Amino acid sequence: MLEVKDLNAFYGPVQVLHGVNLSVAASEIVALVGANAAGKSTLMFTLAGLRTTHTGSILLDGEPIGDFPAYERVPRGLVLVPERRRLFPFMNVIENLEIGAYSAAARPVARDTLDEVFQLLPVLAERRKQVAGSLSGGEQQMLAIGRALMAKPRVLLLDEPTEGLAPIYVKLLFDLIVNLRRSGLTVLIVEQNVHHVLRTADRAYVLENGRIVLQGQGESLLKDERLKVAYLGL
Repeated sequence: MLEVKDLNAFYGPVQVLHGVNLSVAASEIVALVGANAAGKSTLMFTLAGLRTTHTGSILLDGEPIGDFPAYERVPRGLVLVPERRRLFPFMNVIENLEIGAYSAAARPVARDTLDEVFQLLPVLAERRKQVAGSLSGGEQQMLAIGRALMAKPRVLLLDEPTEGLAPIYVKLLFDLIVNLRRSGLTVLIVEQNVHHVLRTADRAYVLENGRIVLQGQGESLLKDERLKVAYLGL
């Protein structure tokens, strides 16, 4: 479904990604792990059409989308939940969710999608009139994911979704990701919580200094000594 071929990404003259190749099949959870500054968020920004210049190919269902701006990738089904959530703190839960349904394809079914999001994330229904900035960190992350779901994604990009969350919300979030996959959604997740994400993911890639250095089945990588070398620099 999502395929990346020989991707190089730059911030001005500085090259951050070097020849990255990866793929995510339909209804699959794929994790991307690595140490800080390995280039993980840069890869997610590049896939979403944000901030970087790049060479190489990004294909969605075989269609090249690497030259499309971000606002043209969302209607095609590629939606990013950014690190640190990026909510509108003085708008309430419903208003934040409704913003996610801005595309021409999502707007006509926004009411039905909102009901689906509330069923999937009942805490948002309970807080529907509450301003986003007053929610707990875990509730804000659920709102960020709910907003992305309002766009009717086919591929969901999650960038560090458990950052700063209490353990109870970490478990809830990974349970949610599994449920989303069961519903047919495809997920690519960047995550520092290696043990949780590799136990959840079908497959994983390890990024080191902007290069893929290791890949394999999620749980099997937990036993691979090369992961410690790449991730911890041991």
